Amino acid sequence: MIALISDPTTISKLSRQFRFLRNADADFVRRFFNSTAKITLKPSQPICQQGMQCSHLALVIEGMARVYKIGESGREITLYRIGPGESCILTASCIMNGKPFPAFAVCEQAIEALIVNTADVMRWADEAPAWRNYLFSLVNDRLSDVISIVEEIAFRRVDRRLATYLLQRTEATENRMQATHQAIASDLGTSREVVSRILKDFEQQKMISVARGKIRILNRLQLMEKSAE
Repeated sequence: MIALISDPTTISKLSRQFRFLRNADADFVRRFFNSTAKITLKPSQPICQQGMQCSHLALVIEGMARVYKIGESGREITLYRIGPGESCILTASCIMNGKPFPAFAVCEQAIEALIVNTADVMRWADEAPAWRNYLFSLVNDRLSDVISIVEEIAFRRVDRRLATYLLQRTEATENRMQATHQAIASDLGTSREVVSRILKDFEQQKMISVARGKIRILNRLQLMEKSAE
């Protein structure tokens, strides 16, 4: 569902959420909200398919999207996630270069977002310093994310990466998370069978307990030692 934005309270809230709007002049803020609309998407709803031309750039207000690649074997790897206040640099790059989207994007959670059409993305990159700086900041942030993924896959053993993943995805006070073995494998760029085997090893060492779709950390210190090996 798409809706225009005219409510002053909503405009004020969004201006606070997206830093580039706080740094922009009043004329650009006015043009921005006159040209954008708000869209809502359901959980698991596809956002973009590989090979598609990008017609809009979405700026996430609430929710979470996942951008990923699929190899010839069918194995997935998560490139990055897009949360509140963020946008997709691959989409922005495709718009600026006129190239098709090179990955897949899907809603992990229900999403509310602002959408900017391609003409405005390109025009504002030339005319509005605040918008141009926002796009450059996306490049810096996402490039670091992707480089980290490449380094992890190329240079770290999967068991160490999985230990780090479990620690990062759980709170010390909670020590539990919900995720399927396939979802974890997609995030780590490996196979479900490898993840299942390593989780079983961790469970036998009494570092974790595993139930259907749920993982509970039993010995956080031991898992940290595994991560640092």
